[in-house]
Amino acid sequence: MSDQLYWLGFHLVPGIGATRLAALIEHFGGIAEAWSASPGALRASGLGSRAIDSLVATRSRISLEAEVERVQRAGVHMLTLEDDAYPRLLREIPSPPLVLYVRGSVLPDDEAAVAIVGTRRVTSYGREMSRRLATELASAGVTIVSGLARGVDGVAHNATLDAGGRTIAVLGCGLDTIYPPEHRGLAERIVESGALVSEFPLGTKPEAANFPVRNRIISGLSLGIVVIEAPMKSGALITANFAADHGRTVLAVPGSALSSASAGTIQLLRDGAAIAANGSDVLAALDLGTRQIEMDVRQALPTNDLERSVLLFLGNEPKHIDEIALESGFQIGTLSAQLLQMQLKGLVRNVGTQHYVRG
Repeated sequence: MSDQLYWLGFHLVPGIGATRLAALIEHFGGIAEAWSASPGALRASGLGSRAIDSLVATRSRISLEAEVERVQRAGVHMLTLEDDAYPRLLREIPSPPLVLYVRGSVLPDDEAAVAIVGTRRVTSYGREMSRRLATELASAGVTIVSGLARGVDGVAHNATLDAGGRTIAVLGCGLDTIYPPEHRGLAERIVESGALVSEFPLGTKPEAANFPVRNRIISGLSLGIVVIEAPMKSGALITANFAADHGRTVLAVPGSALSSASAGTIQLLRDGAAIAANGSDVLAALDLGTRQIEMDVRQALPTNDLERSVLLFLGNEPKHIDEIALESGFQIGTLSAQLLQMQLKGLVRNVGTQHYVRG
């Protein structure tokens, strides 16, 4: 059998993680020898009784070959801790998963990754900031990592895909279960332009206890995390704590002091988190200078037909929004929203009383 099977076997043994397995491999001279060692030999290696019992029980109840076949039939592949393709950043955290289950592809470029996390009960402000930050970072070539949950996660994944970027969703269950179920379509889009990943074996249900464990993987895959909105008791704050423990950069979006959804982000800012008001803030905090330049260039250019059309009716002489609407045929509501977006990108300027010129 290949070593991958034994890595999978140990991954399925409760109580044996990366540190213990490394000690066993060193003691026995190989992972195959460690897997097949007798209880007496395992005891002599220093492994505790509970871990020995778990290993013996796991060996007796599973067929490693059958388990690998089941994974393959599900369209999933495995990355073990010894594989070159295993994400380098994840390998660096304490107790990285021995096996990472993957649907889709994890690429070397995904090392330039930022996690975007936040509450499931996202406000309209949080939804807009999630969309905006994910779009700006994806446009700069940054991979967006999140947890496929309702709220901030779903917005960030969708916005990344809409911007033509790559995104990785970390699940708190086996990859044969998509949770929440209404994100099945989103999950399939992610597989085409990124990956679904999990450390949980197939068949694992999305139980509450799994999600804090999942959050450490979100942090582990990322250079830094951006918390959009988070109440004081929030899984996003758990992810932020993991990020701090992992030596990652923690950023938070400023929010209203009147909103309970921003209570956690305000506390993060008090504790020293960096401010993430836009994508440029994130790129600068993570020292992604090249991507910052790319982003500045992209923001200086129109990115869709509507922006290009608006610019056709603007020059260096101020025009009132009503005049632009009359000449262009755009509805005032649509035009007003588009002009606001273009102001934020520096494409146009409001010189007063709704008069606009090119930026």
